[in-house]
Amino acid sequence: MSVRHALLALLSEGPKYGLQLREEFEARTGEVWPLNVGQVYSTLQRLERDGLVESDDDADPGPQKGFRITAGGADELAGWLRTPPDLASPPRDELVIKVLVAVRLPGVDVHEVIQAHRRYIVELMQQWTRLKDEEGDLDLGLALVVDAELYRLDSVVQWLDTADGRLKRAALEPPAPARAAAPLIRRRAGVRR
Repeated sequence: MSVRHALLALLSEGPKYGLQLREEFEARTGEVWPLNVGQVYSTLQRLERDGLVESDDDADPGPQKGFRITAGGADELAGWLRTPPDLASPPRDELVIKVLVAVRLPGVDVHEVIQAHRRYIVELMQQWTRLKDEEGDLDLGLALVVDAELYRLDSVVQWLDTADGRLKRAALEPPAPARAAAPLIRRRAGVRR
């Protein structure tokens, strides 16, 4: 999550104080990702250092310091909004790593590991669905976050089911020899060795 760019987006609406930015960030993201006020101020300091925001440092002394976006900050925000994230390499996913490790561990039933995680994820999906049913109509930001999370969790369940099936088939078949094309495929997909 880019807190830096989220703050620039909020500042593009007009000058704001650090505490105000934290509150608006949390409200706009359905209060799903709490933000520490210290993180807001350290991010604002970096944005100011980089010339993307300005503060009213010379204003009347007081506990609050206002910030506003600069032309460079507006350009940075516009570029970020239109640039797709780098998805060429798969993220380091703890669940994928667990399954890969469990496959080779003696005495570990990888199918039980997969099913334990699957049950947990289905429970999470039920919790998110209840939250959506109770509050989704009231808060558009929350509804969008819940939708994204439900789709993400559903894809994890699908992967677990696919992995379980692949592992069951692999147990019945003799291992195929590794083909020389694998390194080429990894390079094309952006996978580092």
